Amino acid sequence: MPPAERLPAPGVTATGEREELLTKGELTVVGRIREASNAVLLCTVAYEGVSTDCVYKPVKGERPLWDFPDGSLAQREVAAYLVSEATGWGLVPPTVLRDGPYGEGMVQQWIEAGQAPGAELLALVEGEEAGEGWKTVALAEVGDGRTALLVHADDLRLRRLAVLDAVINNGDRKGGHLLPAADGRLYAIDHGVTFHTEDKLRTLLWGWAGEPLTDEAREVLGSLRSRLAEGEPLATRMAQLITPVELAAVRARVERLLLTGVHPQPSGQWPSIPWPPV
Repeated sequence: MPPAERLPAPGVTATGEREELLTKGELTVVGRIREASNAVLLCTVAYEGVSTDCVYKPVKGERPLWDFPDGSLAQREVAAYLVSEATGWGLVPPTVLRDGPYGEGMVQQWIEAGQAPGAELLALVEGEEAGEGWKTVALAEVGDGRTALLVHADDLRLRRLAVLDAVINNGDRKGGHLLPAADGRLYAIDHGVTFHTEDKLRTLLWGWAGEPLTDEAREVLGSLRSRLAEGEPLATRMAQLITPVELAAVRARVERLLLTGVHPQPSGQWPSIPWPPV
């Protein structure tokens, strides 16, 4: 049998084919990523002569969360991917829900980052201003009584991600979840703690808080509102992954963003930055 053709990082035009590969391919476990708090397995998946590396997170390996009693983290990861695809920004790697060696779980194409996670996107800088090309997030203690500004790049890719996180109510946007690929694209991973009905947005991407949304973002949100309407294909698929009240909350967040026309600000009712931040 000839060796399987290896797929590179995801491309916009091949999304359907990659979903098919991840859904129908044979999963082979290579090892475990031990730094993760839940079971995360590195695998290969092969189908009809094509293969790629992927991450498999079985539902059985999830640690229960008291504030997310319904569904699974795996389902939320897939729902986040669907919303990302609906925006057209392609910020989340191809992700599917399927059966695997350890039962049902999330399978996501592996992204080989072109540099360290978060590299050149996040920084600590001394002084009182972030400097050109950077947005201030918060003042951080760096030891020995010293402080520094936690900043992120004033980067369109990050700004799009900040909008996506606001829509899905991401409670855990850390620096290590940002994967700059060698082709210049930015991917974001780990979306299990999302879609809560209460405001739980915790992120390192607060630099645009209170600023007007871009024209592009408003256009994308308008389209997303239509696609989330009851009976639309996206809404139907989302309803299979999150609860009816969570889906209603997604619609409400989109409406609120369109109504206010600005990036959300920390509510003050929940820690605004995840811990650890990286």
